[in-house]
Amino acid sequence: MKKNKKTYNILFALLLSGSLSLYAQESKDSLVNVAFGKTAKTDLLGGVSSASITEILTKSYGTYSLDNLESFVGGYTSNVWGQSPLILVDGVPRSAGDVRMVEVESVTVLKGASNVALYGSNAAKGVILITTKRGVVEPISIDVRANTGLYSPKRYPTYLNAAEYMTFFNEASRNDGISERYTAEQIYHTSTGENPYQYPDVDFYSSEYLKKVYSRSDLTTEISGGNERARYYTNLGLSYDNDILKYGDTKNNNALNFNVRANVDMNLTNWLTASTDAVAIVSDTYRARGDFWGAAATLRPNWFSPLVPINMFDPENTTLQTIVQSSNNIVDGQYLLGGTSNDQTNTFGDMLVAGYIKSKSRRFMFNVNANADLRDITQGLSLNGGYSLDYQTYYNEAFNEDYAVYQPTWSNIDGKTMITSLTKFNNDVNSTNEYIGEANYNQTMSFRAQLDYDRTFNFDHNINASLLGWGYHIQQAKDANHDGSTYQPVRNANLGLQVAYNYKHRYYVDFTGAVVHSAKLAPGNRTALSPTITLGWRISDETFFKENISFFDNLKLAASYGSLNQDIDISNYYMYQGYFVNDGGWYQWRDGVAGGWTTGSRQGENLGLSFIKRNEFRIGLDAAMFNNLITVDANYFRQDTRGLLTQGSTIFPSYFSNWDFSFLPYLNYNNDRRSGVDYSVNLNHKVGELNYSVGLTGMYFSSRATQRDEVYEDDYQYRSGKALDAYWGYISEGIFMNQAEIDNHARQTFGEVLPGDIKYRDVNNDGLIDSRDQVELGQNGWAVSPFTYGVNVTLKWKNVTLFALGNGQSGAIGFNNTAYHWIRGSSKYSDVVLDRTTIEKNTAGEWEVDDLGSYPRLTTTSNSNNFLNSTYWMYKNNRFNLSRVQLTYDFDKSTLNSSFLRGLSIYANGDNLLVISKESKMMETNIGSAPQYRFYNIGFKASF
Repeated sequence: MKKNKKTYNILFALLLSGSLSLYAQESKDSLVNVAFGKTAKTDLLGGVSSASITEILTKSYGTYSLDNLESFVGGYTSNVWGQSPLILVDGVPRSAGDVRMVEVESVTVLKGASNVALYGSNAAKGVILITTKRGVVEPISIDVRANTGLYSPKRYPTYLNAAEYMTFFNEASRNDGISERYTAEQIYHTSTGENPYQYPDVDFYSSEYLKKVYSRSDLTTEISGGNERARYYTNLGLSYDNDILKYGDTKNNNALNFNVRANVDMNLTNWLTASTDAVAIVSDTYRARGDFWGAAATLRPNWFSPLVPINMFDPENTTLQTIVQSSNNIVDGQYLLGGTSNDQTNTFGDMLVAGYIKSKSRRFMFNVNANADLRDITQGLSLNGGYSLDYQTYYNEAFNEDYAVYQPTWSNIDGKTMITSLTKFNNDVNSTNEYIGEANYNQTMSFRAQLDYDRTFNFDHNINASLLGWGYHIQQAKDANHDGSTYQPVRNANLGLQVAYNYKHRYYVDFTGAVVHSAKLAPGNRTALSPTITLGWRISDETFFKENISFFDNLKLAASYGSLNQDIDISNYYMYQGYFVNDGGWYQWRDGVAGGWTTGSRQGENLGLSFIKRNEFRIGLDAAMFNNLITVDANYFRQDTRGLLTQGSTIFPSYFSNWDFSFLPYLNYNNDRRSGVDYSVNLNHKVGELNYSVGLTGMYFSSRATQRDEVYEDDYQYRSGKALDAYWGYISEGIFMNQAEIDNHARQTFGEVLPGDIKYRDVNNDGLIDSRDQVELGQNGWAVSPFTYGVNVTLKWKNVTLFALGNGQSGAIGFNNTAYHWIRGSSKYSDVVLDRTTIEKNTAGEWEVDDLGSYPRLTTTSNSNNFLNSTYWMYKNNRFNLSRVQLTYDFDKSTLNSSFLRGLSIYANGDNLLVISKESKMMETNIGSAPQYRFYNIGFKASF
């Protein structure tokens, strides 16, 4: 009894001193990384979403650290509300590509103003915290993971073959009233393929240039363990991939990456702990020269043959034989390089003989942190700090060789087709030296000093506070010696204060603020305070709630308001300062003959230019129901960005500026608003031996310009009041059918208009179709759609786990306005022209539509009338992406007892599998770049 009493007294003292609290027994998984610390998940007050990557990796293997995060975090759409967030890896500004998914423990998305305030100005558009794995107290553990997979192109664009192109181009010529370019004989010989060197028909997407698939493999070894004095985590990774191209030197294209990470935590004394992290990343890529994908989207199939066959040379022509003997570039012993006066270098010659580019990236990252427990001064007090230093070098070792190309002249001699002469362009030049091409060097330094206080009084009163200073410096240089082309460094420094109190984890109040500094503003105006306040209430702990609503396990409400000052939307330094230049305009003397350049103003001065403000109101709900069967995290937010910069062209008289001078200063004038609701809903249940979980995430989002420096003649053209990412364009009324329709319609001012061209609405009824007839057509689906969502599903039966995830969007629009659809002049023709509108002349000699198709008439001109963003080319950007499916088998540990393995899992997955949309064909097709790929992977993870 006395022993029990003594134990109770000790426990009471510990609780009273703050060493324990009601939530101190939270497991590691229930702690969430937040700004400069961790918080129990149950105490989060909205605006924070977190994903456990270690848990996700047990069922969903990926490589990118933010892999498919939108399917786990509500409000995340590869950015935060269409804005670029600050990304921190272990508290340091770094790229998300600097860390692989297998190195990551968790990812936290900080969305609310109160959650990001401590990070200062550069965090005003959200923060993503990537936290890497650390060692734990356990015997040495070794995990080995290996993967290999194949990339398969989803879809290639479809272009007309050479004979089809020539036929359709002749039609375009007739439509323009000019002579046809290609004869029937040329088209016939091209279509037969009898001599592809004289009548070329180049298909970029054939097996001559492309493989069916290409591969990627990676191997990762993780070693961790430790004791109470020291813990360690080490990660060694190696990956290799090749390329889909196989023509010329492109068959050697590859990328090799190697990384080493070592994270160490140490208890130096009973009051002092420290940690140190070191990372080295080595990346080497080899790429042959030539822009294959760009040429594939632009080079007409009949333009020229990449190769000139030597065996078709006139054998009696000694000049041709001399050319062959003197050439340095005989391809496969059979061909010279083809070309024209306009294609003296071309992608085929580049890939075959021009050389290569070896890109080398070396990155080293180092962190050191220390934490001192100052309980001897007062219970709950601690002091910690950290310093990091990152280096990155990137350079190219390049080899580039000039080469000659030849344009053949074909003749028929005695019934035999042969090459009788060659026109040479350029010369073969031997080069044996590599040279350094692009080179740059980056250095990032960051520091942190933090005083924390965390204590519980009388069991119920929980107080924590932090006073900190944080900053970083990023320096970039872009020459080989790192001493020439140096750019203005990126700096951020701020002081932060957070004071939080909760009573019984039921009532919460939090004040978080930062003092920020910016060198982009004038002296005397460079410092500002960014305050936030948050209130929370766990209503489910109230007696009246428990007695009346029993299915809630937890229900917490939170509301916050913050006003953040930021300079990340101030694009340059010295924008507050007026300046003059010595080319302010050319003026003649009075004699009307001589003259000279004058000194003129380029920008007015505004020493009162200030920070841009993010004022945000947010209210959140965190709930668990039916014995934690369903959990919900939902937030409403309204964010006003005030004081965006403009030069005040409508605020000052017009004579303040003309074409060669300006006295207009930059002002804090434009305002934006973003608002919406983001949510995450999770369902976890078990039926017999089947465990299943479903996660739903999403965001309803709207944005608008609330104030703009603008003047328009027509009210509907004002951008103020419209969506920030609005698309503007013309309203199509179909196709002009005949000349009478054109004559009776408002005059379109975008060039010559004929029957078969697009007809636009005269919105302002002034008899002209011009820029004043543009209207808001919808929101840009490539930024943030009005509704975005994600879903993840896990089914686990015994040792088998099936996992799938996807994401989607709706409510936005896009335009078919790439070179694939907007075919100008003699551009390459895609299959969209197959359903073109055809025209012919009637008995009166006027053009009229003969057959109305889904595409305007063909033309050899640029036709600026047809190729404008309008409802004619518009489509709805609604889509759902099936991003991943993985099947995993975990071997029963009992079957491994007799072996040296502690665990073994094998899995197969597929990525980027399917797009469900009315426009899926277009959405899965890349124009002018490498294709989208499906990735099929098999792998295993073994634990020792």
